[in-house]
Amino acid sequence: MAFMGKIFQALRRTRATVADAFDTVVQRKVSVESLEDLEDTLISTDMGIDTVEAILGVVEKNRKEGFLSKVEDYLVSALPESKAIQQDKNSPIALLVVGVNGTGKTTSAAKLAHYYKSMGKKVLLVAADTYRAAAVEQLKTWANRLDVNIVCNTQSQQPSAILFDGLNAAKSQGTDIVIVDTAGRLHTYKNLMIELEKMYRVIESRFPEFKIHSLITLDASLGQNSLIQAREFSNTVQVDGAMLTKMDGTAKGGIVFPLFKELKIPVKFIGVGEDMDDLIVFNRNEYVQGLLGTTDVI
Repeated sequence: MAFMGKIFQALRRTRATVADAFDTVVQRKVSVESLEDLEDTLISTDMGIDTVEAILGVVEKNRKEGFLSKVEDYLVSALPESKAIQQDKNSPIALLVVGVNGTGKTTSAAKLAHYYKSMGKKVLLVAADTYRAAAVEQLKTWANRLDVNIVCNTQSQQPSAILFDGLNAAKSQGTDIVIVDTAGRLHTYKNLMIELEKMYRVIESRFPEFKIHSLITLDASLGQNSLIQAREFSNTVQVDGAMLTKMDGTAKGGIVFPLFKELKIPVKFIGVGEDMDDLIVFNRNEYVQGLLGTTDVI
C-alpha cells in the first residue's frame, strides 16, 4: 500500500514523539504525572490545547482498557472527510494557490497540475506571481515538463490582468482546471492582500461560469505560525482548504487539528517530498493511523 506508506513515512518524526509518549503512559500507568508528560508532548506537535485536552479526557475515561484505539477514534472524528477539489457538473474551476513565500507555493501549484492532468483533466497554469520573477520561470519550467499550457506575462506587474488573460484563454481552450499561482505574500502586507481580494472579484464578476476555489500552502514545520497565516488569509478571501508542505521534515504534524477546529479549513493535500507524485490527497483515517502508529504499513 504505497499510498499509506508515504503518509506513514512523512509522519515519522511526529509519530516518534507521539507514539513514545503514549507508550510511556501505558508502561507507567495513567497518573497525574504521566498525563502531564503526555500533555506536554502533544502540545509540542501543535495539535492545539483543545484537542490535547480532549485526548487526555479520552485516556482518563478509558484508563482501564486499551485507550489508544479510543484516542484514534476521537481524532478521526475531529477531522472532516476530506476529498480533493473536483469539478461540479462540469463547470470549470479557477483554483487560486495562495500563501507566504517559502511554503512551497509555486511547486505545489505544479504538483496540482500534475495531479489533475493524471486524472484526465485539461489543465492550464497561470503565473500570476508578478512580484517574484523566479516564480514565473519556475512555473514555466514545470509547465514544459508536465506538458500543460501556461499563461504568463513577464512585462506586466498586474496579477489581475494576467489572471484575466488566463481565464479568457481557458474559456477558448475548453480548460477544466485553471491553477493560478498568486504572489507569495506575508499576511501583514495589506496592499498585496487587497490585490488577492481583487483577483477573487475579477473571477466572480467577469467569469461567473468558473467555480472559484482557493488553497493555502502552509509549511507544516512552522506549526502555530502557519495557523496565524491561515487566519489572516481567510479574513481576505475564502480559503477552501490547505496544502501542508514539508510534512516529511517536521515533528509538528498535529497542526491539521487546530486548522479545522479553529478556522474550519480542511487539509486537502499533504506534501511529502520533492517529486511530482509527492502531493497526496489527505485522508483522515490514514493520517491519524500514521500519527499514532496504530496500523501495520506494507
